[in-house]
Amino acid sequence: MSGGRGRRTVQLVTRAAAAEAARTFRRRWNRNDSPTTGPLAGDFRGRALRMLLEELGPLYVKVGQILATRPDMLPDHIRAELTLLNGQVSARPFAEFDQVLVAELGEKWRDLFREIHTAVPLGSASLAQVYRAVTISGRDCVVKVQRPGSQDAVNGDIAVLRRVTGLIARCAPHFSEVVDIDAMASMLFAVMKDELDFTREARTMEKARKLARAYPRVQVPGVLLATRRVLVQTFAGGVPANELKDDQLTDDQRKDIAYQLMDFMFHGYFIDRHFHADPHPGNILVSADGTAHVIDWGMTGRIDRGTSAGMIGALLGMARNDGAALARSWIRLGTPTPWSNTAGFTADVARLVPRWSDASLEELYFGVALMELGRCATRRGIQISPVISVIGKSVANIEGTVRCIYPAFKFAEATQRSLKDVVTHLLGEVLSKEQVAQTFLEAVHAIATVPGQLQGLLADAVDGHLVVRARTNLGDPVSSGKRHRLPTAGTLTQSVAGAAALGWFLTRKKRRT
Repeated sequence: MSGGRGRRTVQLVTRAAAAEAARTFRRRWNRNDSPTTGPLAGDFRGRALRMLLEELGPLYVKVGQILATRPDMLPDHIRAELTLLNGQVSARPFAEFDQVLVAELGEKWRDLFREIHTAVPLGSASLAQVYRAVTISGRDCVVKVQRPGSQDAVNGDIAVLRRVTGLIARCAPHFSEVVDIDAMASMLFAVMKDELDFTREARTMEKARKLARAYPRVQVPGVLLATRRVLVQTFAGGVPANELKDDQLTDDQRKDIAYQLMDFMFHGYFIDRHFHADPHPGNILVSADGTAHVIDWGMTGRIDRGTSAGMIGALLGMARNDGAALARSWIRLGTPTPWSNTAGFTADVARLVPRWSDASLEELYFGVALMELGRCATRRGIQISPVISVIGKSVANIEGTVRCIYPAFKFAEATQRSLKDVVTHLLGEVLSKEQVAQTFLEAVHAIATVPGQLQGLLADAVDGHLVVRARTNLGDPVSSGKRHRLPTAGTLTQSVAGAAALGWFLTRKKRRT
């Protein structure tokens, strides 16, 4: 399967690369401006890339969504176009999905429902279609059915991309030092595999539904039935947050929804450490009674305690207008490279934070602020964990949703309100018996090994074998010469196209042997 997906990928990428080469040639030799060669050429290029990713399939759509959060990798006009990627595709006939329902629920699957509206689906995405239905007991529900062949297609694409990312890492080692493309790909593959198993989505929904009980204005649909490829859940009424009319809710209702929704998300980021990674306005349905229904839990993210603590420090630093604290937390979230300039990064952050600390969402896009931090870190040679991109995407999504509901929302105020509970929870973890025991054992191990290390160091010095290695701080890699220069968007596109072809070739060769 991976060989066939590889051939298809190479064909589509080659076609797109040829079209881009033709546009470049016309731009250089044709003085007459056109949408593809004139001032709007950048917009056209972004649109062409978005359409290519949509054609390549769901895995590549996710790649584009992650790249849209990385201003250090792509120019703004390309990222703006990639933010439009949402996985929505043309609906397919229900007959194609009937076979999946039979395989998962049995020949008499229709006996489970009083009615199911198969003529027009509620939604059609790259991995599944969703239909409105009524259970045999009379309960309104929706039925999510995976597209036939989705698992084979995604697994084939993963095999190709795994080889492509390995080739890029070897061909652009300095780029890989600051952008861990292997780790980014592995995280993406894990997200996609979770999304292909609806039983995992069901378990996540049940956990989130329990959490939502603490928030009167937030609800999560209930799971009625789940298999790997079919998910039946309660119907969530309402309209997408971006379609909410001005006169539909009172100002107090909007404010309550906004702050409770953000607190709900903060709980996922920092306490459960398992969060909704795609809370865009279309996935938050607001009903007439002022309740926000959080739907589509297929794409989620997970973070460890260290990353969670680092993000808490970063948010508190931003809320308190403390650039130095924010910079320290952000550096702890990443890995300095041999040529990193942490002092320069701290100075960059100190200039930016005062603009962020006391702004309403009408004045500031916090998602943009996170992306700007990532851009500064990359420019100063600090590698950031790929999970930060997923968190950044999620925060940018929920920010856009909250902006639709209540534009006067203040992110700094919400951060300080929500993080009180988060910090209390984190402190409880640190002081737990298990954590104290682990810290004690690590201290004992360190004390036991220090004498031996010192003895070895002194022996090397006496024997003349002691070697001291020093590295020059090259500061900003972009201005430190070609050896440490990050690739431009054009260079990166060419590298990806070449790597895709080579990756397909290696996949094909491996299958033949």
